[in-house]
Amino acid sequence: MQSRNPAFRGASFQQRAQAYAPSAQQLQDMYNAPAYAPPRPMTLDDVVVRGFLTLGTLIFTGALAWTLVPIAQAGPFLILSLIVELCLGLYISFSGRANAPLVLTFAAFYGVAVGIISHAYNDLYHGVAFQAVIGTTLAFAAVLAAHAFKIVRVTPRLTRFVIAAGLGLFGLMVINLLAYAFGAQGGIGIRDPGNPIAYVFSIAAILIGCFFLLLDFDMVEKGVRFGAPEQFAWYCAFGITLSLVWIYLEMLRLLSYLQGGRR
Repeated sequence: MQSRNPAFRGASFQQRAQAYAPSAQQLQDMYNAPAYAPPRPMTLDDVVVRGFLTLGTLIFTGALAWTLVPIAQAGPFLILSLIVELCLGLYISFSGRANAPLVLTFAAFYGVAVGIISHAYNDLYHGVAFQAVIGTTLAFAAVLAAHAFKIVRVTPRLTRFVIAAGLGLFGLMVINLLAYAFGAQGGIGIRDPGNPIAYVFSIAAILIGCFFLLLDFDMVEKGVRFGAPEQFAWYCAFGITLSLVWIYLEMLRLLSYLQGGRR
């Protein structure tokens, strides 16, 4: 009796099964085809390599800017580099998307800004840039040791405090810039080397930068432990670079204060 199922009309089910049965070669090809492989988990080596690439790019473009851009003509280069790095930095931070082109482009433009700023400070206070590099390196080593030996443990409460303190510092910087823009002499005092508050503010900013670096190390550790995808290593490299440059720039400013510099 003919089946009422349209799929079986005109030929028996057995005939159709034989017509569509795979050959021995097709079965072998299916067996040899690669299975779906999930993303490779991130390792500590991934973060180290990408961190060196990011910092290396920043240092390279910074050295080029120091060497090739005259301080008297550096204004447009500084403004352009700051705008691009700020836009890229905000995009990476809030989108959580980080890859090689984004992070390395960010590092390249940020390096130009850091190179110009460092050159300007070093021209006024000879040797201050090298001193800031040494200070940043020591801070990095101290934070790494504190994390490795669990001297300071990252807790949700500490994370909230560091983020709130960072936002507070940033808010004070914005208020200070607005005060300068409206003609207030010395702003609100946090960047005036003649005011003791400026020293306190820079020291606090360095300490907060170190705590952000501690959060970065904790993020790397948790990413490796919980099997974050390999691509996440670029985000970790981005965060570490941000924290290190923050510390370096505040070191640079504090050392200029100690040498009697004026903003």
